[in-house]
Amino acid sequence: MQALIDEHCHSVAPEEVLRLLGSDAAKGLDLFEIEQRQGRFGPNALSERAPESPLRRLVRQLEQPLVVILVIAAAVTGVLGEWVDAGVILSVVFVNAIVGFVQEGRALEAISALSKTLTSRATVLRAGERKTIPSVELVPGDVVLLQSGDRVPADLRLLRVRDLQIDESALTGESVPVAKDVRLLPSSTALAERRNLAFSSSLVTYGTATGIVVATGDATQIGRISELLADVEILETPLTRRIARFSHVLLGAILVVCSLTFAVGVVRGQPWFDTFLAVVALAVGAIPEGLPAAITIMLAIGVSRMARRHAVIRRLPAVEALGSTTVVCSDKTGTLTQNQMTVQEILAAESIFRVEGSGYAAEGAFLRESHPIDPLAAAELVEILTAGMLCNDAVVREADSRWVVEGDPTEAALLVVARKAGLRDEALLRERPRLDAVPFESQHQYMATLHDAAASNVAYVKALWKPFWLAARRMIGRGSCPTPKRSIEPPRKWADVVCGYSPSRARSSRWRRRRWITRISRQASCSSACRRCSIRRVPRRSAPWRRVSGQESG
Repeated sequence: MQALIDEHCHSVAPEEVLRLLGSDAAKGLDLFEIEQRQGRFGPNALSERAPESPLRRLVRQLEQPLVVILVIAAAVTGVLGEWVDAGVILSVVFVNAIVGFVQEGRALEAISALSKTLTSRATVLRAGERKTIPSVELVPGDVVLLQSGDRVPADLRLLRVRDLQIDESALTGESVPVAKDVRLLPSSTALAERRNLAFSSSLVTYGTATGIVVATGDATQIGRISELLADVEILETPLTRRIARFSHVLLGAILVVCSLTFAVGVVRGQPWFDTFLAVVALAVGAIPEGLPAAITIMLAIGVSRMARRHAVIRRLPAVEALGSTTVVCSDKTGTLTQNQMTVQEILAAESIFRVEGSGYAAEGAFLRESHPIDPLAAAELVEILTAGMLCNDAVVREADSRWVVEGDPTEAALLVVARKAGLRDEALLRERPRLDAVPFESQHQYMATLHDAAASNVAYVKALWKPFWLAARRMIGRGSCPTPKRSIEPPRKWADVVCGYSPSRARSSRWRRRRWITRISRQASCSSACRRCSIRRVPRRSAPWRRVSGQESG
């Protein structure tokens, strides 16, 4: 029954899911039912495989073909009484095994410590009370409350949402957050397209929601992925294959040469024992005792370098496999990127500005017609960057030599490009403090903020370009003053907000509108995301802000 609910809850009404799971959206589960379900379903955690014993890890270091040859050579040398040579060979084998054993042990300890620090908590409704509990205690039927910044603790069927966006890149590889809703979907809807579900381990980047737990632990989608990974056969790396092939060739060559040497010595009448000792000395001398140790040390150096870049390598040969990769096959955007969106082109007034630099570092030049410019000298560019920075809820900061983003990656890209131009969000917010805000909603396709700009209030809007452009009545052209000559009444509908930046006298004709739509469409078709920033002067009033729906905000 539980598996059936998990598979088809996206095509069932929320009320029916609550009934099937014996839960209440307003009260959640009672304490007695929770205790029963914890015993039935177990903890909300992925099953851990039995760890490899230290002895098994040590023995695995000796299973390399070249090391096996060295062990055999040491044994034969010891039988013949050449204890010094046997000791030297065994010391090389010992050092090689210890280096690999210690390096893998450190990696396992790092992974274990990391998993212990990643314990999460969830906000739930239980017996009518709102509680914060460890995520491991969740059971199917629990009512979970989500807000921006939370990690989804289990697979949920969403009951109520408000502007909810979830980053599912850990599951799908898509870097752009997915907008969620509660609408019923056909039973045949693909797993990645089930917008009324929130999957375990995904991250809430915006909005709030209430959902009911439909799967926990190994029954979640991330749990099924974990089970598939546990059954994956460990393949040999290019280095281990080459070493194995070299070992076989070397062993065959040593056997052939030693056999010929022994046969020639016996045919020529040499004592067979002396001939055998000479053959053994030849075989031992032909084996490169230092090669395994040299390879292990080089791989250990590579692992330490990767560790400085915050990458944990559990097995030494894996670090060489990264450098041997020649072809990467991927069908998902963002799978192999750093998940850092970057603004590359800005269309402001009648100019196209190109922005250099990638990632979240505030480094990169601005170009107009392939010539570097001072971005602060272009009034139209400053206005649109200011709009993108102030109409923004993202936070981009540097921590432990890497960039951390809190919020939507598109907003983070707008924040970074403004910093590249020399604008600073703290200074702008002091100069134009935010008075109110309208968060992004999927039905309106825009976000707006209201700011105190001394002489008047200013409304900044960030939205998808097409619906706003088609409804726009004014825009500014090159050479126009960025400051309006008169205050403009606040729009009764947000569709009246002017695209571009500060509105001035109407200067666009129908032909000009078509030309601009063509330019923006061409630009949008060449980019992964196209956003439009707007600004409108709003006269001061006692109630300065009213949303489209007529609801007061603030």
